[in-house]
Amino acid sequence: MEAYLDNSATTRVNPEVVQVVTKVMLEDFGNPSSKHMKGFEAEQYIKETKAVIAKSLKCQEKEIVFTSGGTESNNMAIIGSALANQRKGKHVITTAVEHASVKEPFLYLEELGFRVTFLPVDHDGLVKLDALKEALDEDTILVSVMHVNNELGAVEPIEEIGHIVKIYNSDIVYHVDAIQSYGKFKIVPKKLGIDLLSVSGHKIHAPKGTGFIYIKEKTKIKPIILGGGQQEGMRSGTDNVPGIAGLGKAISLIYNEHFDEKINHLYDIKETMISELVEIEGVTINGKTGRDSAPHIISASFDNVRAEVLLHALEEKHIYVSSGSACSSNRPGLSSTLVASGVAQNLLDSTIRFSFCYETTKEEIMYTIGALKELLPVLRKFTRH
Repeated sequence: MEAYLDNSATTRVNPEVVQVVTKVMLEDFGNPSSKHMKGFEAEQYIKETKAVIAKSLKCQEKEIVFTSGGTESNNMAIIGSALANQRKGKHVITTAVEHASVKEPFLYLEELGFRVTFLPVDHDGLVKLDALKEALDEDTILVSVMHVNNELGAVEPIEEIGHIVKIYNSDIVYHVDAIQSYGKFKIVPKKLGIDLLSVSGHKIHAPKGTGFIYIKEKTKIKPIILGGGQQEGMRSGTDNVPGIAGLGKAISLIYNEHFDEKINHLYDIKETMISELVEIEGVTINGKTGRDSAPHIISASFDNVRAEVLLHALEEKHIYVSSGSACSSNRPGLSSTLVASGVAQNLLDSTIRFSFCYETTKEEIMYTIGALKELLPVLRKFTRH
């Protein structure tokens, strides 16, 4: 048996999405910038996907810009808005638990002379709102907060944060990284006070190299990729029509077909696994675990076992998990998210992330639990010696 429990790293592309991508690649392969019929046919896929996204976010189609994925969307949102608004001020705010594709652009802005505030979080990984209120000042131009934390599954209070930011100064740009939440939650940016929203395709069963950024109308932002002026000059480069068409299909399958049933299934799977994990000696669940947490992520620490050792032991049984964010797993050092949320020092290097999708079954969960019960005593015995 195989159990793929690393869906926060990437998901399997939906077979229906593959069919759409293949059709575009083989039949409707024109450049949408071309003036002939092949170009027109390709352009229709882009328009259709924009309509699907706009419906899911209750926004305008012209507020959507396609990108190569979450990292580009986050870079564009953060660097592009900071550069466009720097005459108003040079203070930018984010949190201590952001993904590297947010943290690194903020460190880059720091090199450019911007003043960066990293907000602390509580033990559940939630932003301390009092710290946000204290950090805001007349020089603040940008606040960026992730919706769902990719390691802990913490759901940040993005509506409350948006309210605090906009009451303080409606001109402050509010960016939300929704890469781990889009497809799991119904998100309406205008209701939440969001100006910029980042989404990645390969987290929602679309191809890698796809994604988009929502840019609220009249939000000041500079493009960071220049060239042929595609997408109204906001993101140059020949449009990835197969990927965009696949992205549209994936979004339609999620939001337009039994959405609530899928989310309930995820929470059911999560509840089952947590109830089994807590019965195993020396296992600690990090962060919130109920419906006030993300439906698809569990962070669990295993006393006296190194995460990497456990990961590979599970891999030998065809169980695939993560020891942190896949995007930063090739870097040395402990997780800044786990450190910031106060995970015990002895558990920092013993933490595994299990992440699910709509296709995850209870059989996979129970197979994994059985493997853990078999492996942990052996690995701990080895560790003690």
